Amino acid sequence: MNTFTVARKELNSYFRSPIAYGVMAFFALIAGYFFYVAVVFFVRRGMESAMMGQSFPMDMGEMIIRPLFSNISVIGLFLIPMITMRLFAEEKRTGTIELLLTSPISDLEIILGKWLGAMVLYMAMLAISALSLSVLFVYGHPDWKPILVGYLGLLLQGGCLLAIGTFISNCTKNQIVAGVAGFAIMLLLWVLDWASSFGTTVADKVISYLSVLQHFDTFSRGVLDTKDIVFYLSVIFVGLFLTARSMESLRWRA
Repeated sequence: MNTFTVARKELNSYFRSPIAYGVMAFFALIAGYFFYVAVVFFVRRGMESAMMGQSFPMDMGEMIIRPLFSNISVIGLFLIPMITMRLFAEEKRTGTIELLLTSPISDLEIILGKWLGAMVLYMAMLAISALSLSVLFVYGHPDWKPILVGYLGLLLQGGCLLAIGTFISNCTKNQIVAGVAGFAIMLLLWVLDWASSFGTTVADKVISYLSVLQHFDTFSRGVLDTKDIVFYLSVIFVGLFLTARSMESLRWRA
């Protein structure tokens, strides 16, 4: 119960400031643009093929849905640090962290509540993109199962990055530092696969496995792989666990 109370408080603080509206507006603009470009390309290819007398199956999933999911995951890389940078840094800056630490709410409830509040805001962002995809069902017949798998991948990837951002926010009282550090670490986790893609050693494979980009690729193709789910859940656990240890150190210093 306390967890949901903290999550509700966190959501209220998001929407009392320009953060939520700015993040959602930026996401809607960029995601909408990518969706528009993908649809226009799909339609033009279909018209060109018809005019040339060619007939071949055009996969809406490969030409519209998969590129859109990949682009949304990249957008999240830029926006998630903006969501998490204030979670604990703002509490430390204003001095309200002492109230949280001395309240009857446990550290785990505080951490889960803040992470859950950030997750709800992230889910609201994804809901905006779902409105765009609903147009495909009005004018076409896309397969809904790969779409659900893709959104599951976006949720898991978002939860993974939000957990990392939560830990980083708990390590500083400066929101700008938390945002920049969060973006840098998330970008590093993103490009690990690129850096090790040409290597064949065990170390290269381990580094590649730690990339969040590699594990989302199967979701974007509509494939549900257990190892990718386990990876994201493990990173979420590690991120929240490190945040709990950081909270314990705050109590000892207090």
